[in-house]
Amino acid sequence: MLDSLFRLSSGTRLTRRAMSEPNGAGSEPLIDPNQLLGAHQTARRDLLGRRVREGHWVGELSSSALSTATAVSALRLVARHSGDESRRQACRQLAARGIDWLARCGNDDGGWGDTDKSYSNIATTMLVQAAFHLADAAGEHADLLARAQQYVDLKGGPGGLRQRYGKDKTFAVPILTNCALAGLVPWSEVDPLPFEAACLPYSLLRFLRLPVVSYAVPALVAIGQARFFHRPPRNPLMRLIRRLAVGPSLKTLERMQPASGGFLEAVPLSSFVVMSLAASGRADHAVVRGGVKFILSSIRDDGSWPIDTNLATWNTTLAVNALAAATGDVGALDCLDWLLSCQHQRPHPFTHAAAGGWGWSDLSGAVPDVDDTSGALLALVALRDSGPAANQQRIDSVSRDGIAWLLAIQNADGGWPTFCRGWGTLPFDRSGTDLTAHALRALCAWRESLGQERVDEVDQAIRRGLDYLAGEQRPDGSWAPLWFGNQDRPGEENPVYGTARVLLAYRDLGRIDSEPAMRGLEWLAANQLSDGGWGGSGGGDPDTPATGAAGVEETAVALDALLSYYNHPPLQDAIHKALRWLLTAVEEGRHRETAPIGFYFAKLWYYESMYPLNFTVSALGHAVRRLDGGREPEP
Repeated sequence: MLDSLFRLSSGTRLTRRAMSEPNGAGSEPLIDPNQLLGAHQTARRDLLGRRVREGHWVGELSSSALSTATAVSALRLVARHSGDESRRQACRQLAARGIDWLARCGNDDGGWGDTDKSYSNIATTMLVQAAFHLADAAGEHADLLARAQQYVDLKGGPGGLRQRYGKDKTFAVPILTNCALAGLVPWSEVDPLPFEAACLPYSLLRFLRLPVVSYAVPALVAIGQARFFHRPPRNPLMRLIRRLAVGPSLKTLERMQPASGGFLEAVPLSSFVVMSLAASGRADHAVVRGGVKFILSSIRDDGSWPIDTNLATWNTTLAVNALAAATGDVGALDCLDWLLSCQHQRPHPFTHAAAGGWGWSDLSGAVPDVDDTSGALLALVALRDSGPAANQQRIDSVSRDGIAWLLAIQNADGGWPTFCRGWGTLPFDRSGTDLTAHALRALCAWRESLGQERVDEVDQAIRRGLDYLAGEQRPDGSWAPLWFGNQDRPGEENPVYGTARVLLAYRDLGRIDSEPAMRGLEWLAANQLSDGGWGGSGGGDPDTPATGAAGVEETAVALDALLSYYNHPPLQDAIHKALRWLLTAVEEGRHRETAPIGFYFAKLWYYESMYPLNFTVSALGHAVRRLDGGREPEP
């Protein structure tokens, strides 16, 4: 038994006196309790106002130049090779709208970023170049493309692209394939992919150490086939093997395609599959028809495409947990049936994940993953504890399945990956600190509701997870997350997010006074900007102080973590400064400002309109609970 893991936290609830009286010389100005309650009330009202009619949250992902470019390329290649004239015409028309949007959204340096708030990067810029050429729009936009080529050359061309992604070919090979289809690079620049591996039982694939991550098997098949048809291998035996594997691997692809037609509900992945098959003589294949249906249905009114359809499940669990922060009572929310319906009830055809997990959306292309399953399990605790007794048995049953799913996917190193256990060290298959911390919090929340046999299993998993987190802590005390990035920091990492998320796990496990937690707290406080927020770049070192502009999302996440450690005297001024920053942001209406902090797939950026609201409500809710004993503000 790990009773010591679950001892009471050494922190205590903040009182009005603690929050409103200075701590002595050098302390921060007072925090007005009424100001805090008012700000929380405002942010909470805004969050509740974003629900859809059915009672849950959908949110809105940013438009993406990367997604739009891949969609244009896919549609134009289908229009070039399909025998269906009506489809060809529809593809040409929507591709033209995408080109118009891309022509308007380039950056001043000649490149394109993934979003309108993102810095230029070589990957997106090369994809945009390919889209213009495949759409026969290069002449019309010659000046734009000349500047784009200067940017690409400055970043190293194809070699610079490979350097960006390292040994992971999940994204580099599709981008170079897109460029080869547009005639911008020779096929010799495109690494062959072993698409014949898709003919093997899925259970064997993780042992092959494929050059792509587990979710990318559709790209492995389609892009591998495109490379095979345009530049077949010289080895006659390999040519024969791959020729014989074309049909069976396409059958595998058909079985993996969801009802929506969109692999992972993601426009880039679906577009890479469509363009590769269309350019290989299969523009009218069932997989291409389904992919085109998805792409056509995903275009926005302005001619752009988002990176994914939506994050409805993720946004809803974030919202439920944020609203529970102040009082724990979310009984008035009517999203329970919807959330339970999002649980996957059978093994998933895409990753072969067992039943019991949740994906990021209720749509057919979503795949169960650790972060969304953990978020759903935490939300179900809040809904169970504040809902009618009639719901408890039903919640307990589905949550036990969710806990079993989490336990089964834990990696051998003690951490948790995104989708699949044991696939390797590529992004989203290797363990992540943020994912592990989230899973530990979910296991802790449900531990006491499990039978003794399962409790022992949970305790062992928690011990291994804590060992993993301790081993992943950096010498400076921080943790780097897998899923979220900061485009202003070295390596585009976001240690503020990673460290804050790990500290919440130490809090829930009653380990806030442990050595790793104390080191993480010190790092987080050292990275606070002079105005009280978090964001920007640098920090953590007296010789390189944190600089740049603070952001709502990072500030709220950091404050959320620090509030649990209020009794640690050196942190109280940092907490007061952060609270004042966030209160001012709400009063000025900046609590809805998004930032491109998201990593998605491999160095793929997005932002989501719900993130700042969810993170702000959670942080201020925890502050209210400590200040006001959990009094619920008026809606």
